[in-house]
Amino acid sequence: MVTTDSKTEPLPDSEMEMESDEEPDFSDPEDFVDQINDEELLADLYQKRPAEAEGLESVIICDNIPVIDTTEGTRFEKLKTVLQKLFRPFGDINSWEFPIGADGKNKGFMFIEYRDASCAMEAVRALNGHKLDKNHTFIVCPFTDFQKYESMSEDWHPPQPQPYKSHGNLSYFLLEPDCRDQFVVTFENGRKVTMYLHGFQEDSVLLERENFSDLAVMWSPRGTFLATFHEQGIQLWGGEKWDKVGKFKHYKVRFIDFSPCEQYLVTFNEGAVSKSTAPDLSEDERKPCVIVWDILTGQRRRTFQPSEEIMWPMFKWSHDDRYFARQGEDQIQIYETPSCGLLDMKSIKVTGVKSFSWCPTMNIMAYWVSENRDVPARVTLIEIPSRKELRSKNLYNVADCKMCWHKNGDYIAVKVDRYQKLKKEGNQTKYSGMSFNFEVFMIREKNIPVDSVELKDSCVTQLAWEPNGSKFAVVHGEGQHASVSFYQVKQASVVLMKRMEKKSCNRLLWSPNGQIILLAGLKNLNGTLEFLDTGNDFTSMVATEHFRCTDIEWDPTGRYVVTAVSAWAGDRSDNAYWIWSFQGKLLRKAAPTGYCAFLWRPRPRSLLTEEHLKEIKKNFKKYSQQFSLKDRASMSKVSKDIMEKRQRLMELHRAWLQQKHEKLEAQRSLRIELRGGIDTDTLDANPDELEEETLFILVKEESVPLPA
Repeated sequence: MVTTDSKTEPLPDSEMEMESDEEPDFSDPEDFVDQINDEELLADLYQKRPAEAEGLESVIICDNIPVIDTTEGTRFEKLKTVLQKLFRPFGDINSWEFPIGADGKNKGFMFIEYRDASCAMEAVRALNGHKLDKNHTFIVCPFTDFQKYESMSEDWHPPQPQPYKSHGNLSYFLLEPDCRDQFVVTFENGRKVTMYLHGFQEDSVLLERENFSDLAVMWSPRGTFLATFHEQGIQLWGGEKWDKVGKFKHYKVRFIDFSPCEQYLVTFNEGAVSKSTAPDLSEDERKPCVIVWDILTGQRRRTFQPSEEIMWPMFKWSHDDRYFARQGEDQIQIYETPSCGLLDMKSIKVTGVKSFSWCPTMNIMAYWVSENRDVPARVTLIEIPSRKELRSKNLYNVADCKMCWHKNGDYIAVKVDRYQKLKKEGNQTKYSGMSFNFEVFMIREKNIPVDSVELKDSCVTQLAWEPNGSKFAVVHGEGQHASVSFYQVKQASVVLMKRMEKKSCNRLLWSPNGQIILLAGLKNLNGTLEFLDTGNDFTSMVATEHFRCTDIEWDPTGRYVVTAVSAWAGDRSDNAYWIWSFQGKLLRKAAPTGYCAFLWRPRPRSLLTEEHLKEIKKNFKKYSQQFSLKDRASMSKVSKDIMEKRQRLMELHRAWLQQKHEKLEAQRSLRIELRGGIDTDTLDANPDELEEETLFILVKEESVPLPA
């Protein structure tokens, strides 16, 4: 049916049939301009679209391989076998191509396509320049290099050398005459960052900035750099004037990690970066990736594609920055610097490996392997790069292991969680509980002896080594009824020194100088604190608390310790930090608005040898007199500075008060005129001439219904 108005005649039946058979036309007019493009309308699909060079990043070319007549099948197959052994360890290979000439001989190069682009890049780094024999040295490069060099302009000019820009002495903080430490405080919910120089009675502000970082700030391991997070990447700051000393472009970085010697920086961005945000990035660079940077030059050393479930830090570094390693499925991959290539072009194959860690002072790696049927679990120490096995220990009925190195690399304690009273019922294995013990390896001793310590308790919370000594402490038990046990390694055996019962403790924090330990009960234990002197028969110096304490940090010298309640820990009330002496004396409290984090500036490891330290301790009484005199002079100087500061504030107040009196006197005639000639400022004013008025102002009106 067709509806018409009064001026339109109805259509004939034939025309109505033709109109109903035609399909409607939804095309836009010729002059129509769409204001919304496809990338905005289908942003999620455009991020997943294949790149123009999809698959080419996974293809590499290997040149300078031996030229062999392919009609001689045996020799050519042997060549293929040798090449496959070289290239297969880096990942799964989809295809091989050996171009053949008209004479039946291969052309001396081949194409290899890996399943993953990261495997292809690893093969390039490892095998480029590999010497197959005295006449053949590989030249390996990505296939995408051909596109890159084809698109280069012929009008090329070499880059001009840039003038050297000095950032001053980056280690100036170590020259502080009184050895005072610096620290950084983040507050106002992360928007404000302030740098302080710790003082005797008050702290001096060195730097204060708002919106300094998008997330937080982080010190490098030796305190040379301060890292800040930004949308475009990471910036490093340092020097006396806090100049920008490094910039690393990596969009949406959320996690970073420094190498121990501060030569390398590792960054990781969690989410993908859209093309509109960073149009200059390649398709691979927009994906979540891990990048290893050279801090000195700012150059990328290597890019890794993380797995779906990543534990940060992704890499663990050796003490001297020579190697970094990560754990894979039944293997440990060790990379050497500065090439960032796989060490010896092969991984360490370890079936069932669960965890590993580096020695803090030597290139020794420890790892543990889980049980597999009749094969027991095992803890193994190997030397890198030789991969020589130094020591191993078999373990039985193991549920889990945790490894804890001594700061000087003298010992490693392995906490072993064991199944207790195993019973087999059919195809299932059941157990009635857990038991815990420690396997302590003495690294410096001949043949690395191992001693075991068993704890009969419901759980073990923490183990902590004394930084300079051979003692370690263990928290075992639950809640306010936990116990703290102290052990010491003597003559290749572990001896129990002291056991303290019913301690409200879940954290152990040794002073960096050793001897003093802080027993802390954080969070659900209400911030209980106890300072112990382990060198004086485990004397309890002070037992106190910082209610709802969430964080504790010793300063690098071991003279002060900070306890704090952070807003980032989920507690939005009582946010503050308190500074204590190592003897447990509360020195000062600070509660900046929206306090978030407190970080002492780290110091590098001391260059003094053991002999120098022994000599200093031997002559300590001579030095202590000089330091006592200097401390008294410093205290008097601090008192003088405080008095001068108060005097300046009083003078400023008096000047402000005088200014207000002068202004009041200048406006006196105007006030008298406004008040009808009556001078209300003087005491001689006649009270009878003054009129008192009362003003009523309606503040609020409410209607309350009366009960019936």
